[in-house]
Amino acid sequence: MKKLRFGIFGLGRGSSFISILQDFEEAEITALCEKEEGKLKSAGERCPGAKLFRDYEEMLDSGLDAVILCNYFHEHDVCACQAMERGIAVFSECTSSPTLAGCVRLVETAESTGVKYMLAENYPFSAALLEMKRIVSEGKLGRILYAEGEYNHALPREGLAGLTPGKYHWRAWMPRTYYVTHALGPLMHVTGEMPVKVNAFAVHSDVLEQYDDFRHNYDALAMMNVITDDGALFRATGCTAMGSASGYRFAGENGCVETGRTLGSMVNLSYQSWLVPEGEERNRTYDPQWPANAELAEKAGHGGGDFWTVWNFIQYLTKGTEPFFNVYRGVAMSAVAILGWRSCMEDGKTFYIPDFTKKEARDAVRDDDLTPFPDENGRVTLPCAIGKKMNGH
Repeated sequence: MKKLRFGIFGLGRGSSFISILQDFEEAEITALCEKEEGKLKSAGERCPGAKLFRDYEEMLDSGLDAVILCNYFHEHDVCACQAMERGIAVFSECTSSPTLAGCVRLVETAESTGVKYMLAENYPFSAALLEMKRIVSEGKLGRILYAEGEYNHALPREGLAGLTPGKYHWRAWMPRTYYVTHALGPLMHVTGEMPVKVNAFAVHSDVLEQYDDFRHNYDALAMMNVITDDGALFRATGCTAMGSASGYRFAGENGCVETGRTLGSMVNLSYQSWLVPEGEERNRTYDPQWPANAELAEKAGHGGGDFWTVWNFIQYLTKGTEPFFNVYRGVAMSAVAILGWRSCMEDGKTFYIPDFTKKEARDAVRDDDLTPFPDENGRVTLPCAIGKKMNGH
């Protein structure tokens, strides 16, 4: 059997996928790319047969079937298009694009080339969220009216500084709505619903501002209200600094299921007292089990999600099984983040999410390349914070 030839771009986060790929007999890692020599050498020692590159396009030209993109957050769309234009399938981490114009380019490149693209959003694939998807899909909660997703990732200052090398690094400039996939992705995956409009507010933190460090953004959090194509209300954060554990909740007409916060990895399922299904308890909290591949999922990162994203991608490549997070759902999440931030800057104004499957919707935002992330000269075209201190603006 001919193996799929994988390249990995970005060996900080990307190194997490080495051992996972090595568990799949369908795959082999033939190329690695990283600008930092130490990371490249270390990863190379784990992949003795892989060619090592410092230049991304040189790696693409080395003969690949698929590439895993773990490069900088705001540069995935450009790199994805470069790969697809060469016929190389794309597994893209974190976000599809930081601009609406980039969303258009990504969709149209995927459509014109016919090359496979998958957003590697991993949080929906924890055992708890897969169990919640089963419950919702079976209709036990009735129509979902409301769902919430909080991705909370508070770090000590020293830890954040270690993830932010240099004043122009993307983490120092990221608005609080932009890292939306870990909060909104599970809501979309569990319900199958798409976002159609968003409004949002951000909150400044005086405590964060007291550090006066490498950051240009001292907002602590943003909260987005999203209306879906089925009329549900989703409440989602970006990446917040609230300190509590991430949490997810789905409230239907018949009952509610939730996980996270004080529950940890447990699931709590409850029903309206007059709508308890036959054979079910009114309220129970339990430890969900993996539907399959428990051993491989348990040893992977992000609560098993890293395994399942790779598994889904390989199923896509070998069997044509369409992943949930295709290019259209990927850019829809990016658009929620982008327009959610504009809502923050316009006192909660509601914005409609473009339907990127339609050319007329793409045409309306084709030239919208406004971004809070700096170019090599430190120039930005959007502010990155609503707070009292907005360096560089």
